[in-house]
Amino acid sequence: MAEPSSNVLNGHRSTVGTATPQPSVLIATRHGESIANVEFQLAAETGALTVPITCRDADIPLSLHGQAQAQALGRWWAALPPADRPRSVWCSPYVRTTETARIAIAQASGLGAVPVGLPVRHDDRLRDRELGVLEMLTKAAIEKEHPGEAARRRKMGELYYRPPGGESFLDVALRVRSLLRDLREEEDGRPVLVVAHDCPVLMLRYVLDRLTESQLLDLPPVANCSTSTWRNHTGRLTPDGWNRTDHL
Repeated sequence: MAEPSSNVLNGHRSTVGTATPQPSVLIATRHGESIANVEFQLAAETGALTVPITCRDADIPLSLHGQAQAQALGRWWAALPPADRPRSVWCSPYVRTTETARIAIAQASGLGAVPVGLPVRHDDRLRDRELGVLEMLTKAAIEKEHPGEAARRRKMGELYYRPPGGESFLDVALRVRSLLRDLREEEDGRPVLVVAHDCPVLMLRYVLDRLTESQLLDLPPVANCSTSTWRNHTGRLTPDGWNRTDHL
C-alpha cells in the first residue's frame, strides 16, 4: 500500500501543486494629512520644542486638506477598472485613518463604483508605530530632552531603533506579517484596500518586496493618501506602483 503523500520535505513545505491564497490586488494608502502632520512640519521648520496638540495620537483627526485628499482618493478608486476596485477595506482604528476610509468610501460610492455602506474592518495591527517616551515630541525637543536617545537612534538606524516604551520598524513589520497571513486567507481572489500610516505602509513594502535595510532607508517618505499597489502574480504579490500621488 502506497504511503500518503506529504507536502513537507526536510522541514520545508512544498508549494508544488498547491495554490497560495492571495488577494487579486492589494492597495495600501496612508491617511490624509492630519493636524499633527501640519503642526510637526511647522515645528521642524521653526525648531519649536512643542506642538499645540493635547489629545492622544490615536485621536488626531484629518486637516481640511486631508479631507480633500481622502475625497480625491475616493475618486481615484471609482476610476479604477471594475476588477481592481477594492470591495474590502482593512483599516487602522485611529481617527485619521478611519476618517480617510469613510470619506473615500463615500466618494467612491457616490460615483456608483462601490456599494453604499461598504464595511470597514478595523485592525490594531495597522496602527501607527508607537514611539514610547518620544511620543508627540518634536525633533528639537528630542535632541534637548533625550540627547542619549537621539544619539542611539542615529547609531542604530530606524529599522532597529526602539525608543523606550515604543517600537522599532521591525516590531511593526512583525505585526504586518501577521496581518498579511490573515488577509491572504480571508481575501483570496479579491481586491483589497489597506488604510494605515506611513510606517505600516513602509513595512508592507519591506515585507512583500523583500527589501534590504539600505533599500528600505533609501525610500522617500510615504505621502498622505498616496497609493501603492501589488498584484497577485502566480501566487505572489508583486509591485505595480509605489507611493503614487498623481491622483491628488
